[in-house]
This record gives sequence, structure tokens and C-alpha cells, in this order.
Amino acid sequence: MARLFGTDGVRGLANGLLTAELALQLAQAAAVVLGPERGANGTRPRAVVARDPRASGEFIAAAVEAGLSSSGVDVYDAGVLPTPAAAYLIADLNADFGVMISASHNPAPDNGIKFFARGGQKLPDEIEDAIEAQLGKEPARPIAGDVGRIQRFSDAEDRYIVHLLGTLPHRLEGLKVVLDCAHGAASGCSPEVFASAGAEVVVIGAEPDGLNINDGVGSTHLGQLKEAVVKHGADFGIAHDGDADRCLAVDHEGNEVDGDQIMAILALALKRSGKLKDDVLVATVMSNLGLKIALREAGITIRETAVGDRYVLEAMRDGGFSLGGEQSGHVIFSDYATTGDGVLTGLQLAAQVAGTGKTLQELARVMTKLPQLMINVKGVDKSRASTDEGVAAAVAAAELELGDTGRVLLRPSGTEALVRVMVEAADMETATRICTELAGVVADRLAIPRELAL
Repeated sequence: MARLFGTDGVRGLANGLLTAELALQLAQAAAVVLGPERGANGTRPRAVVARDPRASGEFIAAAVEAGLSSSGVDVYDAGVLPTPAAAYLIADLNADFGVMISASHNPAPDNGIKFFARGGQKLPDEIEDAIEAQLGKEPARPIAGDVGRIQRFSDAEDRYIVHLLGTLPHRLEGLKVVLDCAHGAASGCSPEVFASAGAEVVVIGAEPDGLNINDGVGSTHLGQLKEAVVKHGADFGIAHDGDADRCLAVDHEGNEVDGDQIMAILALALKRSGKLKDDVLVATVMSNLGLKIALREAGITIRETAVGDRYVLEAMRDGGFSLGGEQSGHVIFSDYATTGDGVLTGLQLAAQVAGTGKTLQELARVMTKLPQLMINVKGVDKSRASTDEGVAAAVAAAELELGDTGRVLLRPSGTEALVRVMVEAADMETATRICTELAGVVADRLAIPRELAL
């Protein structure tokens, strides 16, 4: 049987894979694994529960809270909040663990359940495996006064906003910012925090109805944000995804500023202020080679990880590093957060614009993005991507041709029968040619025999 937990919790079609029954059972299992036994002072374990505004989040949250409270856990219902807010509040409340109900940048029919440990930390694989193993066992069934209670976490959003404002080195007066909240979890708090910091704010994508999350807006659909920035004459725009753990940006001319460029700007700023631990940025293998080149020239080393913010977090914790992230816009400031925080990232980026007097476009020029192309080769045996001799020979030849001016990356998908072929080169023509040739080799060499594919 396939592992229930993916790279970011349990995620799937609501009422398909992710049913109310499964949500309740997962919560009961998590209560056993993550909830400590009653202490000497008689207190029950405590958990924070939050969600994004998907319609299905309402019944899934109800099921999760029922599972937790019936297992003897006191529940603090934080309502609709970003994922990083939930993580922060677990630590701020000194709760034993927490649950975020969201499918992030996925469309509205999907949903997910993500657990956080004490301190708002993501769970390691072995703890997720323990929760999954507990699913088939008898849950805790306390009675009378030992059952958990559910209460509204009434000041949850206010606590998070105060925390965010406390991270700013200075206020943002004089800036005009367009915020695209993806009709998601940041629709309330992101506009409020930017306005409270002194910025003039124009808001789009902040009218969630339970069904429109990520629908043509947010960090996966930047078109409306680009138009709004130019139309309103704004200094720049910020785009979140559905649960606001990502941040992408748009400069005053409507040009995209991706996660790599954002990390370059922030890494250099932290180095100047002496706050970049060991002058290291943690980034994944998918980050553009231009980021590595730019930071190397500034005396900053990139520590590479596998794709996924959980792997970035692990490397940051292991080395005590202060900044890390992904090209997709997950940026992690370990001094202020235990996970990617799109609102925090947007604020810190705005602070650099305000503090330096430079436009975001000027700041983004610290790195030159090399042309990058990725082709998904479907219907192949991804397990042989790293062992097939013909594929290895083709990759070696491509790397020899590119030399120091580019690179090749083959990455099997974690969820689908496909291999991602990515090539960076000094020009798009070369990247396209080499990537297309390699994709052809992968398709030929790793093809699944027809009789096995049926």
C-alpha cells in the first residue's frame, strides 16, 4: 500500500481520498502520537487547528476537531489563517501540536491535512509513519471530564499580525503595493499587516467564497497582478498562494520576480547586516544557476537540497542557517518562522525597497537568470532514471557541451509516472535543443513496455 503522507501532509480530492472519516481517524491517531499524557497539573494536551477558506475545509475541520477532542485534546480553533500563522501560533501558545487544513496552491476541490509538532515544526517522516501506523489501532477514548474541549482562538489573527510587524526593520510609508491574496487564507491578514506597516495597499483576489481559491489569481496565475500593478502605478506587487506560505513578486513594469530573485535580494541584505548565518543560503537543486553565480560573487555559499521546503527546513535546522527557500516562492526566515511564510517574505522584500530607495526591478538585477526549460516526460519507468546507462551517457554529453555556462537536472516525480528534464544554458535556443534531445532519450530508454502499461 502506498504511503498516505506525501511530501506535505495528506492531500487529495476532498470527499474522494480525503473524507470526513479519514480526517477524524487521522486526528485520533495524531492525538495518540503527538499528544502527551496528562501531566501532574492535570492539564490536557492542546492543539491549534486552522484552515484555508475552501468549502470542504469546514467539514474537514469539524471532523479533525471531533477526533482530537474525543481523544482528550483541547482544541483552539483559529479559523481561516495562513499555514505559517498556524505554525507560529502553536509556538506562541506553547501548544503540544497543531493541524493545518489546506491544499495550498491546488484547485478548490482538493484539500489536505498537515500536522505540526510542538514549536510549529514540521513532522519528520518517522512521526508521520507512526501516525499512519496508529490508524488501524484503537483510539484513545477518555470519558467525562477527560474529553477535550473546543474553543475559538479569538485573537489568533491579531497575534500573528503583531508578530509580523515586529520583524520589520522600519516602516513602509511611501510605498504603494498591490497584494494578490489568491482568494485564500491571507485575504484578511495580508492587507491589514501591510497597511498597518504604513504602505498604501491595493488588494485583488481577496474575496474567498470557498470555491474560488487560486482560480486565476495568486502565485500560480500572475496575470491579474501584473495588470493591476501597472494600472495603479504601484511600486510592486506581491502574490500569495492559497495558504500563503509562498510569495512571488511583480516589479513596477509588471515583470515577474521569482523566488530565486527574492532570495538573492534578501540574502544580500542579511549579509550586509551581519545576520546571514555563516554566509549560507539554503536552496533546492531547482534554483537557477544564476542565483549561485550571483551569490558566489558576493561571498555567499548555497547549500543545495532536494526539491521540497521540508528538505530546505531540515538543512536549515541541521546547520542553524538563517535563510532558505525555493524558486516557487517558499522562503524561510528561521529567526522569525518555522516554515515558509509568504506574508513575512513580502514584508521583508518591501522593507528592502523602502530602506534602499531602489525599485524592486533594480534590486532584482543582483542576479541574472539563465534561460531554463523543463520538459515532463510521461509514461516512463522513473525508477531507472538514475541507473540507465544510455540516459547517463546523454546527460554526460550535455553537461560536457554546457560546461560552466549551464547545467542538466533529471528529477523523477514523487507522485506521477514521469521524469522532469531540466536544462539551463546561456541562451534559450541551446537550452531548448539540449532539453528536447534529452527528453527524447529519456522517453526512448525508460519507456514502459506496452504489456506492463496496460
